[in-house]
Amino acid sequence: MSDLFDLPPGGPYLLSHSAGLLPVATRGEFEAKFFTPWAAKPGESWPLWLDAIDDFRTALAGLLGGRANDYCPQPNVSAGLFALLSSLTPRDGRDTIVMSSQAFPSLGFVAQQAQRLGFRFRLTDGDPADVATWEAALAPDVAVVVVMHVHSNTSIVSPVAAIAEMARARGIFSIVDVAQSAGLLPIDVSAWRADALVGSCIKWLCGGPGAGFLWCPDDLTPLNVGWFSHEDPFAFDIRDFRYATDARRFWGGTPSVAPYILATGGIKTIAAIGVDTVLVHNRALIARIDAEDRTAKGGTLCHIPTDIEKTMTALTRAGCRFDRRGDTLRLSFHIYNTPEDADIVAKCLA
Repeated sequence: MSDLFDLPPGGPYLLSHSAGLLPVATRGEFEAKFFTPWAAKPGESWPLWLDAIDDFRTALAGLLGGRANDYCPQPNVSAGLFALLSSLTPRDGRDTIVMSSQAFPSLGFVAQQAQRLGFRFRLTDGDPADVATWEAALAPDVAVVVVMHVHSNTSIVSPVAAIAEMARARGIFSIVDVAQSAGLLPIDVSAWRADALVGSCIKWLCGGPGAGFLWCPDDLTPLNVGWFSHEDPFAFDIRDFRYATDARRFWGGTPSVAPYILATGGIKTIAAIGVDTVLVHNRALIARIDAEDRTAKGGTLCHIPTDIEKTMTALTRAGCRFDRRGDTLRLSFHIYNTPEDADIVAKCLA
């Protein structure tokens, strides 16, 4: 499978939790769908570019489930989360946003600022993989729960379907972040039955930066709108705003196009390989390093070495590309990694 991606020179690339590699097919797709319309018919390129955005939404639906019309491009996960929160109304006695203290900090920053919309914000410190943590956290004052499917610092997986079910039973709006799981773990938004989802294509989907998205089948009305949030963007009547009847109501002003064309190449490449195939390969390579790892994890091996500086030196000398969060080393194995990569890592960690 490595021939489907542009592999950087040197040793093992282990940073797919940060930025997935460029699929070979993406260059041609981008040339045909972005540069060619712009160069050949610059004044008539928008219809073709918008067709490419529809292709992005369709590709997401094919991979993650649900209807294409319920997906909307967003510049990043934070923007998608704020768009969703801005469409919700806190009520007396039910006005709290809750999330795990292990969630990605950007989500917490957004939730903190949502206090200006009348919400309160609370973190829960329990194990996010434990249903009991969420059962205790979903108190009567909670209006919204934000759940990371996979936590970036630990690779812990949250029991999304169970959390969504509890939230639904208690009248709590549930939002799931799939930035660290889309393209690696099987996802079916219809089966989860969460209220909304946010994600990004830069990591396991190998889609590059700037291509975030949200999924929301509910008819919510966000505050941050623009002419592409309009049911008919080209009506050009300043006195007449009507929210789009699908998730495009979250879109806003003049959209970016290039990031989503790039991301579609990644989504289609991963879909063609198969998420199940990616996951089996990932687990097999991790098992070559840590055969005792039996926990429910994402795709990143989060290793806490006895001597972190010595271990980092060994990995660096072997040409490994990895990163560090505190006392933890993060090493991710995608479909383009090989058993030889895993054996190199195993020697370094030993």
